[in-house]
Amino acid sequence: MTIAEQPEDWTEPGAHPVRPGVHRVPLPLPSNGLHAVNAYVIESPEGPVVVDSGWAMPDTEKALADALRTLGHRLADVACVLVTHAHWDHYSQALALRGAFGTRVRIGRGERPSIEAFDPEKGLYPRQVELLRRCGAAEIADRIATVEISDHERDVPWKLPDGWLDNGERVSLGPVGLDVFATPGHTRGHVVLRDAAAGLLYAGDHVLPHITPSLGLEVVPDPKPLRSYLDSLRLVRGMPDTLLLPAHGPVTPSVHTRVEELLVHHEQRLDATLHAVRSGAGTAYEVALALPWTRRRRTLDDLDLFSQMLAVLETDAHLDLLTDQGVLVAADLGGVRAYARS
Repeated sequence: MTIAEQPEDWTEPGAHPVRPGVHRVPLPLPSNGLHAVNAYVIESPEGPVVVDSGWAMPDTEKALADALRTLGHRLADVACVLVTHAHWDHYSQALALRGAFGTRVRIGRGERPSIEAFDPEKGLYPRQVELLRRCGAAEIADRIATVEISDHERDVPWKLPDGWLDNGERVSLGPVGLDVFATPGHTRGHVVLRDAAAGLLYAGDHVLPHITPSLGLEVVPDPKPLRSYLDSLRLVRGMPDTLLLPAHGPVTPSVHTRVEELLVHHEQRLDATLHAVRSGAGTAYEVALALPWTRRRRTLDDLDLFSQMLAVLETDAHLDLLTDQGVLVAADLGGVRAYARS
């Protein structure tokens, strides 16, 4: 599928055309791992509509304002922000716009439990600390429990949206129609937005061109995040192919191509996870120690603390799926879940 010319560096600031009336706007992030998140600006009769909004901070607001200005708009002109999921780099700037200009904000209904349950006084990852202990990663859990909330995290706005996006709903933006599909996995309430007429999928973090999204990193995670994620990938694979408009990375010509790569990746990880158990690893932590991580095939100990948490929890999700499939059996021993061949 044909893509409008894009900058070589996808994080380059500006309003980059995707289709007539649709522009990609990279916004900066306060993160060492991910440097930018894509917002998408869609022209509508009521004013520009933004899909995902960035992290609420001055640099993000300025980058979005500058991009809108090149399109003949101001921040106050934004009619609505449609948010794929309730992570700060997608949701919090939308709430800041609402506070400043009354901008309407909508997000997937499945995000409600995590939005309502978030309490910064309980720490950033209270549920993840519990899960890490169950995975046999007590030392990582202890370190995560003591991570302090930074100023740019503590001060982000965090409230309920003005309205929910429901699976099967059609959002009408004048001549543009966006179909809402629930795609749980990355978060339990993640949604993608599909413009069938223009051949576009606003994929959020569900399908990313260069990385695999984390699973269940939220206050109230899906109890079976990998199963949900794979089902959601197959749902998208069953649709006619479109351009992939991801939250992180460049626009790419085929959603299906990347979905197939992600499905193969997880099949390979399931195989490697099973092999680690057959070789003697018993807990998610032990299996994670036995597996390579990132494209550089680093060890778990070589990862930073946040990535170690994600790696162990992803491993646990793969072990849980293998248990559901009857390949492994699980038993809780003193609060730690151990796996063995069935």
